[in-house]
Amino acid sequence: SRQADTAICRALERAGASIIIEENSITVAHRELEAFDFDATQCPDLFPAIVTLAAASKGVSVIKGISRLRGKESDRGEVLRSEYTKIGIDIELDYDSDEMRIVGGEPHNADVDSHDDHRIAMSLAITALRLEEPIEIRNRECVAKSYPDFFETLEMLRDE
Repeated sequence: SRQADTAICRALERAGASIIIEENSITVAHRELEAFDFDATQCPDLFPAIVTLAAASKGVSVIKGISRLRGKESDRGEVLRSEYTKIGIDIELDYDSDEMRIVGGEPHNADVDSHDDHRIAMSLAITALRLEEPIEIRNRECVAKSYPDFFETLEMLRDE
């Protein structure tokens, strides 16, 4: 595919995930994930998903291209830093080097806010799957912009 979002497969591979790409499917198997470097300059919409991956990876991951995040539904770099910090994941923004550094670790429960950004809401919800107790994501209904059934699908997958 020529879609920029397919770059998520490269990020998964760099983190050490087992990924099998076939003609009509992609299968990702769980493995222990390691910190990785990734240039998301050409796929800035993937930042929230890549932050989710980095938060679950051991070590410090570096994502390049944060200058492209300011003109989105929110200032995604600042929002990701703010909301992930609330759940115990350290994120540093370095605009001089155009990089975000994410220290992977174990999240903890906290109330968070999507800032009316559908990708932020989905990122936080996926990270919350690693928790024993649910988190409250304010303004979560914003996922309707791109994936109205996101939370139902996530719940279905969690039950499998």
